[in-house]
Amino acid sequence: MLFKRSYINICVLFICGLMAGKVCAQITDPSPINFPTPKNVDHMLFYLQRDPNTNTLIYALNLQGNGSINTTNPVSIYWIRYGEHGEKKELGYIQKKFAYGLSTKEIAKDKFELKFVSHKALPLYLSKVDQKYIVTVTVENKNIRVNRIFLRIVGGSFWLPNVRYALIEGTDMATGKSTIEKISVK
Repeated sequence: MLFKRSYINICVLFICGLMAGKVCAQITDPSPINFPTPKNVDHMLFYLQRDPNTNTLIYALNLQGNGSINTTNPVSIYWIRYGEHGEKKELGYIQKKFAYGLSTKEIAKDKFELKFVSHKALPLYLSKVDQKYIVTVTVENKNIRVNRIFLRIVGGSFWLPNVRYALIEGTDMATGKSTIEKISVK
């Protein structure tokens, strides 16, 4: 029970921090942390990275055998364990059900609302744009195509990390320019 509760606390800190935190000024440094960028990942929508290691969560389009989207489970989530020679690994039960998993709801043809299971207040949207699926989120009235979410942790412990901020990196859908929004978690 201690593991389950503590693990949930870590994830809730992240997601709640995104919602409760104040959005800071836009950041111009595209990668303040030198983490690997996933390459050659089939159908990747976006990825999530966080301290204290480079292991990366991949959120990819989940296609059926005939190439159409799986409407009951449109996003596949798994780890790339860079700390373990880049091994691909499925999420554990607790990670999937209480932390990094997504709840999904089809809201129109080719459009889905996605919410992190650890906090339902941050809606992401999976939709088809120019014959390709993308994930978007609205931050400070800016509609952003999400490429990466990064959680910065400085100190604390494994069970209770000191979360400083989250970055949402992507493309401003109105201007087509790269953007990074920093959300303070204090």
